[in-house]
Amino acid sequence: MTIRFAVVALLFALASLPVRAEWRDRTEAIMGTRIYVEVWSDDAAKGDEANEAVMAEMRRIDDLMSHYKPESQLSQINARAAQEPVQVDPELFDLIKLSTHYSVITEGAFDITYASVGHLYDYPHHVKPTEEQIKAALPGVNWRNMLLDPVHHTVRFERPGMRIDLGGIGKGYAVDRGIAILQARGFKHALVTAGGDSRIIGDRMGRPWVVGIRNPDDKNKVVTRIPIVNSAMSTSGDYERYFDEGGVRYHHIIDPRTGHSASKVRSATILGPTATETDGMSKTAFVLGPEKALEIINRMPQYDAIFVTPEGKILYSNGLAPPPPPKEAAAPRKH
Repeated sequence: MTIRFAVVALLFALASLPVRAEWRDRTEAIMGTRIYVEVWSDDAAKGDEANEAVMAEMRRIDDLMSHYKPESQLSQINARAAQEPVQVDPELFDLIKLSTHYSVITEGAFDITYASVGHLYDYPHHVKPTEEQIKAALPGVNWRNMLLDPVHHTVRFERPGMRIDLGGIGKGYAVDRGIAILQARGFKHALVTAGGDSRIIGDRMGRPWVVGIRNPDDKNKVVTRIPIVNSAMSTSGDYERYFDEGGVRYHHIIDPRTGHSASKVRSATILGPTATETDGMSKTAFVLGPEKALEIINRMPQYDAIFVTPEGKILYSNGLAPPPPPKEAAAPRKH
């Protein structure tokens, strides 16, 4: 009886101990990219349920905003908005409206109507438009030609042939929605990533998360590493969706002014408060060039940036620039 009682007492004591917390993660392919979620949870089942809730949200947003799905509201805009106002959910309307804010602050370098030309490219099949096709489609690229009615949540295009694509801001928005779900469930330490867009809440239990920025020419190498706590980060590169032909790289970041792939940097990383913001800002340097983009970023203290130039040089915004080397002390004069 004594031994049995001791065993029962031990089992009760073990059951009373706090459950050991651990990182719980999940990976899926959604929105045409890799979605990764990781949370610090003292309950494995709750951690897994939260990760699944994030993935469900990603799938919902993809159904709403994907230009690949004919039934999505965004596809309905592209199909009908040149003929009539198209009413959409307030959520989608607000994101389209927000995109025009980034068009303003980036001086037109970010423009979701780039898709008027961008849809003519097919990177997996090495298809690019002719100069004649670009010339014909380019008048449709102008965010000012979207008529947005905030009362009825309708979108109307002023020109035929216009199309929009939220690929430059939608994944960042989805990341922020994922983080909001985790925060609502009480999680204090987590990471949500969608392709090149990430947002982190908290730290990695006593130390920062360390995120590497890959070498544009070698996916197995990084050009620098950045410690991050409670921040978002987006990296865009000419190595994501592209093909090379005749010594030219054709990639998915299109210059709204020319209809051609923008090539003034190889990689652009933006750090800021939310992934929606950093995603929208990360295309700027490709179009404007690193110097002009840094000028814009340095005017806004909530953002930082790291650019990799075509020559392989790494440029930092003021908030990340390494300190200058100490000056050597002057040698004492000899008398």
